[in-house]
Amino acid sequence: MKPIDLPRIECIRTQPAAGVESECSDCGRFCDTCAFSRACLATGYGRRELAALHCLVEHVGLRAEGDYVFRRGEPFRAIYAVRSGSVKTSLFERDGREQVLGFYLPGEVVGLNGIYPERYPCDAVALGNATLCRFSFPAMSELASTLPAVQQHLFRLLSRELGMASLLAGDHTADERLAAFLLDLGERHGRRGLSATSFQLPMSRSDMANYLRLAPETVSRVFSRFRSRRWVAIEGRQLRLTDVDALRDLGTTSVQAAARA
Repeated sequence: MKPIDLPRIECIRTQPAAGVESECSDCGRFCDTCAFSRACLATGYGRRELAALHCLVEHVGLRAEGDYVFRRGEPFRAIYAVRSGSVKTSLFERDGREQVLGFYLPGEVVGLNGIYPERYPCDAVALGNATLCRFSFPAMSELASTLPAVQQHLFRLLSRELGMASLLAGDHTADERLAAFLLDLGERHGRRGLSATSFQLPMSRSDMANYLRLAPETVSRVFSRFRSRRWVAIEGRQLRLTDVDALRDLGTTSVQAAARA
C-alpha cells in the first residue's frame, strides 16, 4: 500500500522543561522503545517521516527510585512514555495512607488521567531507576490529528486503564485478583516481544497488595497456594507462570475481560 502523504512538520525547538533534554538534536534516530511507535508505523510512514514527529519528544533524565515524574495537583501539560524501568502511580488519603493506583512498564504511557480536570490527580514515582520520554500534550494532540492511529492508540490506553479499574472495583476473590494481575503483567511483557511467562516483578509485595486492595499477608498466602499447585514459581521478584491455563480458568469472565482490556 502506498504511504499516505504526511504534512511537513517542522522540528519544534521550544525551551525544554526543567530536567528534560530536547531530542531535536538527534531527531534522525527513531526510538524503537517509544510507546507510540507501533501506532505510527501502522500508518505506513517511513522512518524519515517519523523522524520529524520524533522531534516532538523530549527525553527525561534518569529518575532514581522514589523520584517524582509528576505530583498530584500539578497542572497537566504532558504525558510520559516509560523507556526503561517502571513507574508507580498513587495518592495519599487524608489520614496518610497510600493508595496504589497502577504500575507502568517500558513502552507504556503514564499521565493520561490528568487530561481532565487538567491537573494530575495522583503522584507518579519511579520504581528503581527509570528513564522516560515526555510528550507535550498540545503537541501530542496536534500529532493525533495528523496521525489517526495515534489517537486510536490513546483511546486504547485509556480503555485498558478503565478495564483494570473494573477488576479492582469488582467483587472478586483474592485468588482471582492475583491471577488476573499476573496474567495482565505477562501479556504486557509479551506485547513488547518479551516472555509472557517469565519476568521480574517491578513492585514490592506490599505495593502489589495495596494495588489489589488486599493485605500483604493475603497475597503471600495466595502465592503459596499457587506455588503448591505448581501454577507459578517465584524466587525473590523473579516470577514464572508455569500453568497459564489454570490461572486463566481461575478468573471469572469479568476478571479476564478486565485483564485483557
